[in-house]
Amino acid sequence: MSAPQVQVFGTKKSKETRAAERFFKERQVKIHFVDLTQRPMARGELTRFVQKFGLNELLDLEGKAYERSNLAYLRTTDEGVISKVIETPELLRLPLVRGGKVLSVGEDLDGWKAMLVDAQ
Repeated sequence: MSAPQVQVFGTKKSKETRAAERFFKERQVKIHFVDLTQRPMARGELTRFVQKFGLNELLDLEGKAYERSNLAYLRTTDEGVISKVIETPELLRLPLVRGGKVLSVGEDLDGWKAMLVDAQ
């Protein structure tokens, strides 16, 4: 049995991302952190989250980046929105976390706990 590990997509500035890091560190889970300000999320990885939650669930509709992006007023395809999100990770509800087959969006303690169970 291998030690559990998770992939956390977020930014250093995001308090929710830091909460996820703290949650997993406290439980000795190996974290592979992807800082979205340094490296954009792969389209395939992002698509996996979109398929599970839907695009609107991934967007931070309350955030300043969303307001500035004018996405609420643009008529665009999901593909167009995904491209925009890859360019501007602040549009996402961070963190996006993947542990095995379990995915979570935002500060999601239940989802994070499910990843630990899945990793056992």
